[in-house]
Amino acid sequence: MRISTRSASRAAASSMVVAAALAFVGFQATAQTASAATKAAPSAVTCTPANTQVTVSEVSRPINHLLLRATNTGTKPCFAYSAPYLRAGADAQAPLWWAEETTPQAVVTLQPGESAYAGITTSSPDGEGGGNEKTLGVIFADKKGNAIDNEKTLKLPNGGVFFNSSAQVTYWQDNPADALAW
Repeated sequence: MRISTRSASRAAASSMVVAAALAFVGFQATAQTASAATKAAPSAVTCTPANTQVTVSEVSRPINHLLLRATNTGTKPCFAYSAPYLRAGADAQAPLWWAEETTPQAVVTLQPGESAYAGITTSSPDGEGGGNEKTLGVIFADKKGNAIDNEKTLKLPNGGVFFNSSAQVTYWQDNPADALAW
């Protein structure tokens, strides 16, 4: 009976050694694959007018809102940092306020062909003054939230949109529903 117990113990020990060796080889292969994928992945850049197409559209709900869409047209992933700096009309003295409560948990990263969205509140009854503006100037932000590159000027829908002092824009979001939900 002792011989069969020893054989069983040796067989179990051998099985454990083989399983450990296979696990180690699998671990090495996984690490090599991950390492190769890391090396092959293109490094991300900041979204700018040079690598991103920007459009603005009217939405049916909520009222007095527009949707800004930025689509990565480059060959590398790009980061849509913070919120866009927006200038409603050619004579605007300052950019629209950023809606701080819309800050996402992470920077929106756009793979080539993907889009980020920002919701724009154009006016509210609480706002003062205002006027019908025909253009919207868009400037991207860098990692620190500073304005970068040249302004991209877009024509607003319907020949113009009314903006007043309550106008503001959300931070970049990864989907239009979140951009318009505030």
